[in-house]
Amino acid sequence: MSLMENGTEVTQFILLGLNDDPGLQVPLFITFLLIYTITLVGNLGLILLILLDSRLHSPMYIFLSNLSLVDFCYSSAITPKVIAGFLVDDKIMTYNACAAQMFFFAIFVNVENFLLVSMAYDRYAAVCKPLHYATTMTTRVCVCLVIGCYVCGILNASIYTGDAFSLSFCKSNVVHHFFCDIPAVMSVSCSDRHVNELILIYVASFNIFFPFIIIAVSYMFIFTSILKMHSASGYRKALSTCASHFTAVSIFYGTVIFMYLQPSSSHAMDTDKIASVFYTMVIPMLNPLVYSLRNKEVKNAFTKIVFTAK
Repeated sequence: MSLMENGTEVTQFILLGLNDDPGLQVPLFITFLLIYTITLVGNLGLILLILLDSRLHSPMYIFLSNLSLVDFCYSSAITPKVIAGFLVDDKIMTYNACAAQMFFFAIFVNVENFLLVSMAYDRYAAVCKPLHYATTMTTRVCVCLVIGCYVCGILNASIYTGDAFSLSFCKSNVVHHFFCDIPAVMSVSCSDRHVNELILIYVASFNIFFPFIIIAVSYMFIFTSILKMHSASGYRKALSTCASHFTAVSIFYGTVIFMYLQPSSSHAMDTDKIASVFYTMVIPMLNPLVYSLRNKEVKNAFTKIVFTAK
């Protein structure tokens, strides 16, 4: 702590972590190490697969490779520190490190949010406007959409982090969480955080519901087009090409809406921790599995590379 005129200023936070039961530390370490290993192998493997197979150099897989990169990055911003905490009893994180973790996590979560919107638009163009798909989803359009996702992610992360750390922290520095999540950090502030919470809710609401509405409208058109198809093979192909993305969207938005669209005072910390484990560690692990196991082109590309290597 460092002294100020009107009290003490927090220079470090104590993260209580997931669980303090000594008997659970090793099992939790093994569990989360396994999850993180699958996340790394799955996401980096999918990126490598897309780079190596020229058949996957299409708009859909440009977005998917960036989605895998983002999943790898935002899991890496959280999980290694959590895993280390199970072996070393070090729960302290400096003020600046906490702000940095929040900032980078917020960047990648928001980039994923907007990438899912871009992928929905791509699926809409592929299913509803197949004859114009090649001229609609050009490489230039894809690159612009991807860059736009990262720019929006950085802007939103700046707002969230600035909003949280504009508060004063002068009483408690104990964060009831395993990482510097926005609601958990804001809840230990000694400032009046009413305005800051409103900013968080309004900005988060816009960033969740506006993309979600675009995705929902896209899928309304997609499903309408699918129902009008007379070819059984065309019907199955259109449905399968959207199934993976629809699954990923459902998991991501369900968890994020639960976490961020309520005041920090109403958060139940244990429930938040479970939800946070899901979207910081489980979703990044599930996404490559969802897209590889449910995608025939990815499975064919994997089989080709494996047999070529042999």
